Amino acid sequence: MVDTLNTEQGIRLSAMSPRYLQSNSTSHTRPFSAVAELLDNAYDSGVSAKLVCIDAEVIKEELCLTFTDNGSGMTPKGLHRMLSFGFTDKTVMKNHQPIGVYGNGFKSGSMRLGKDAIVFTKNGGALSVGLLSQTYLERVHAQTVIVPIVPFSQQTNILSRKLNLNAILEHAFFRTKEELLTQFDAIPGKKGTRILIWNIHRSKDGKPELDFETDKYDIRIADFSSEEAENSGRKVPSRLEKGQDSTVPEVEYSLRAYCSILYFKPRMQIILRQKKVKTQMISRSLASTEYDVYKPTSVVSLKLPLRISLLWIHS
Repeated sequence: MVDTLNTEQGIRLSAMSPRYLQSNSTSHTRPFSAVAELLDNAYDSGVSAKLVCIDAEVIKEELCLTFTDNGSGMTPKGLHRMLSFGFTDKTVMKNHQPIGVYGNGFKSGSMRLGKDAIVFTKNGGALSVGLLSQTYLERVHAQTVIVPIVPFSQQTNILSRKLNLNAILEHAFFRTKEELLTQFDAIPGKKGTRILIWNIHRSKDGKPELDFETDKYDIRIADFSSEEAENSGRKVPSRLEKGQDSTVPEVEYSLRAYCSILYFKPRMQIILRQKKVKTQMISRSLASTEYDVYKPTSVVSLKLPLRISLLWIHS
């Protein structure tokens, strides 16, 4: 059993139950918004990836949802902050407003898509790997959320690194240090981050929530017959085939369609299952556009007002 840690002064730290990882993920009612959280992390200033690749890969006999970008990567300290709650260093850079400002997006997004996630990141100097895993926490009967992190190219406490490495090798699906290191080769260039998510989320009936088979260049919502569609009275087939006529917008069940309209001003190329996502400029397809300015009072880090675009189609 892993005990709750104390500070050096003997005052107990506020603990976070491992069950919070699952309950926190329910803020995403749909899986595509969870995907958006991970894309936003690559898109935001400070990372500024020019390319992110999303794929479904079988790695060591495990089906994984993978996200690989060529952004700035993270130091071991930065990785620890990302795997923790409420920490963010994002600021406005060259008028690029950060999307995520609360330090929760990766945790809620990754745990919504799957039960376990492992992160590989390199920033031109350090190579680091970190594990955020509900399965691991259950196996060791953890009383609070703990995240094994191993920096491979920095001087660290040998005992601490060995303990963290052993935890990852025992509870992830990699068995050797060399197998872990091969994942860094999948990151293009000297900097970037690669995320593997496995034990993919299943619906209440036990079936996989995501469909990787219908379209080899897409990821779809499996057996799309959502409560939202039923409540709105729309006719929805039990499984939407490519090209099938339906009153349901494609963005609701196709990740490719969803990613194509995700950003108002795309700065990043998205490759979904080895095929480029063609961006749609929503502002050009709508009849009217107006702008307004809003300055939030509760977010201290946002010093500049937000310019909001209001778009609609005339009926």
